[in-house]
Parts: sequence; structure tokens; C-alpha cells
Amino acid sequence: MEPTLKVIRPDEIPLDCAEPVDPVALKQAQVIVDEIRKGGERKASEWAVRLGDVKEGEPLVVGREVMRKAYEGLDERTRAVLMRMGERIKAFAVAQRNSVTDMTMPIPGGRAGHVVAPVKSAGCYAPGGRYPLPSSAMMTSITARAAGVKTVTVASPRPSPVTLAAAYIAGADIFLRVGGAIAVTMFAEGIGCPPCDVIVGPGNKWVTAAKSIVQGKVSIDMLAGPSEVLVICDETYDAKVVAADLLAQAEHDVESRPIVVTTSVAVVERVNEELAKQLAVLPTRETAREAVKKGFAVVVGSMEEAVKVSDSIGPEHLEIQTKDSQKVADMCDCYGGLFIGKQAAEVLGDYGAGPNHVLPTGGTARYTGGLSVFNFLRIRTWMNIDSKPSSRQLVEDAVALARLEGLEGHARAAEARL
Repeated sequence: MEPTLKVIRPDEIPLDCAEPVDPVALKQAQVIVDEIRKGGERKASEWAVRLGDVKEGEPLVVGREVMRKAYEGLDERTRAVLMRMGERIKAFAVAQRNSVTDMTMPIPGGRAGHVVAPVKSAGCYAPGGRYPLPSSAMMTSITARAAGVKTVTVASPRPSPVTLAAAYIAGADIFLRVGGAIAVTMFAEGIGCPPCDVIVGPGNKWVTAAKSIVQGKVSIDMLAGPSEVLVICDETYDAKVVAADLLAQAEHDVESRPIVVTTSVAVVERVNEELAKQLAVLPTRETAREAVKKGFAVVVGSMEEAVKVSDSIGPEHLEIQTKDSQKVADMCDCYGGLFIGKQAAEVLGDYGAGPNHVLPTGGTARYTGGLSVFNFLRIRTWMNIDSKPSSRQLVEDAVALARLEGLEGHARAAEARL
């Protein structure tokens, strides 16, 4: 008998839905990070062999020539699919980049403004475990390039030719053939690549744990955990479509979380029937089955309550399949990516409709959004004051405020401009 979504109350939603870093994985990752920080490439190589990322004597790092050969070895159809995906990702990322520009405005005695500038080096992670994700290599690297990053390094353990080819199309300069905490530490410490200013990309719990350790020394996009999809639906739904979308995320990982929030018990019953039917013939059912066991459904009294439940979870992927889907979508506040209407399949976002598929999980959508060019940009402010008379009031206010705070040195530095 196939598993189904259990029905729970809003106050029974598992607390681990909002815990991005696994405490056990954090301890394990800390050991790897510490050893590689001390031992450099030698220790990275030892851990890579130990964890099965490479065999003894194999290189940890390859360049564009290896990526190019992988690309040329693909059949024409696969190359075309990757190229089209890359073009759509790039178009959206370029539009994002063009939405923020340098700015100048007058201030007392002069001008002030900001300059938008990319970081110099980015580390882009692409999962390579149960299901290697060349799409992630493209989502991360193309976005970095659109932002103007000079050096882009991709990491993925045991990379398939398609993953190497995807990195080539995306314009990656360097490829690290390692994963998990090893890759994150190499990014941060500059082992096999220039030290990265930003580390981005989805990954397993050890990737997330390692990113939590190195953040501060470098910037990270987010602390992402197992995949999540939450579908808000009403009686206008299509049970086959909802079930298919739930399983699309459930097959990612046994820790993935499929969720339904609806105003009807009958909806849950019908979706569960479809889940059972589709699971029985799904090639990835062994993984998806375990994820469905972790999933759940919440039945609420109104669409407003459904939105409240969804916002409390802050799902990675939020699908709206209701009578007035746009109206319901406009009510939602906390999510990674929003997919409005029956035709807006979450998988289309996975495979390059435009918006990035690297999205916040574990409730972190409360304070961050999905990966974008903005993760690779710095907003640097400046001011130029060249008129002493026009700036007098500003200076006098600075003197007064400095003395209110007890900072006499500040006051005297301002007075020197009077």
C-alpha cells in the first residue's frame, strides 16, 4: 500500500519545517572544514577520496578544456536543450541586472550616490548525489555572469558529462570535482580557485551546514535544505496535476516535503488517491515514497486561513491552483518561488522558464528570496562635498549630534570643516 499525506491541524505543523541547518550535519561539516582549512589541498584530496568524490590520484580541479570536450561529446538535441535553457535564464538575469543602476543625488554642499558593482569571484554549487543537477550549474553560473562576476567556479561531485557541459555553456572558468563541505571549504579558502566572495547553489544538509560555517568570511545566498512544495487548492483543482507536482518534488530526496493546504477534505482524499496511483508507476518511487511519508495536508476554513498557514511555513515552491489564483497569490507573502495557476508548473521553473530555481527552504523565505543577480552585486555609496558654505548646516548638525553621543573626536573632525 502506497503512503498518503496525513491530515494535520495548523498547530501540528512540524517544527523542523523551519530549521534550515541540521545539527548533526553541522558537527560533521565542522570537522571537514577545520581540517581542510589547516591542511589545504592535501586534506581536501584526502576527504574527496574518502567520501568517494574522486579516486586516488584523480584531479580535484579541471578547466574549460575538459568542460568543452564534454559539451562536444553530447548529442545535438541535448546541446540544443541546454542552450535554450541557458538563453532563458540569461534573459531573466540580464533584465534583473538592468533593473538596478548607479544613482546620484544632491546633498548639502555636493553630491552623493551609489555604484552597483559585481563581486570578483563566485563559487557555484550543483548537486551531484542521487540525481545530478546540471540545471543548477546553469542557474547559478549564468546568473553570476549576468551580474558581471569575473571568475566563476562550479563544484559538483562525480560530475556527469552533461553537468560539465552545462558549466561550459554557462561560462564557468573552473570546475571542482568535489561536493559537500569539501567544495564549500575550497570555495571559501581559495583552494583550486580564487577565494570566492560569494558561494551559491542548492545542496544537501552538509552543503548547507558548511555554508553556515563559512558565512561571514564569504557571502552565501541562503541556507537551503530539502526541497519543499506547497499547493494551495480548492474544488477547482485537478487532482492528477496536483499529485504530479507533489511527486516532482518528492522524488528529489527522502527528506523532501510535499504539502497541500485546502478548504476541502474531499480534495485531500482525491489527491491521496492520485498519489497512490502515480507512485505505483513512478520510476523514482523508492525516494518519493519516503518523502510522501513526511508530507502532510492541512484543511482550513477559508482561503485567508490557507494563506496564513502557507506564510507560516514559507515554502520553497508555492503553487496556487484555485478559482481566482491571481487574487490568492496576491495575498501570499512568504515563499521562495510562486507559481500561479494550473499551467504554471513548478517544474517549468526548475528547467529555465526564466526565474531562478535556487530558492529558500526551511522557512528562510521570511527574510530572503531566491538566487538572483543581486546576490553577486555590491551597492557602494559615495559622497563628494565641495562647497563649504552650502554644507555649513550639515557640519553644524554633525557637531551637535556627535556631542549628544559623547564622541568629542567626531565633533572636532566635523568642526575642522567649519
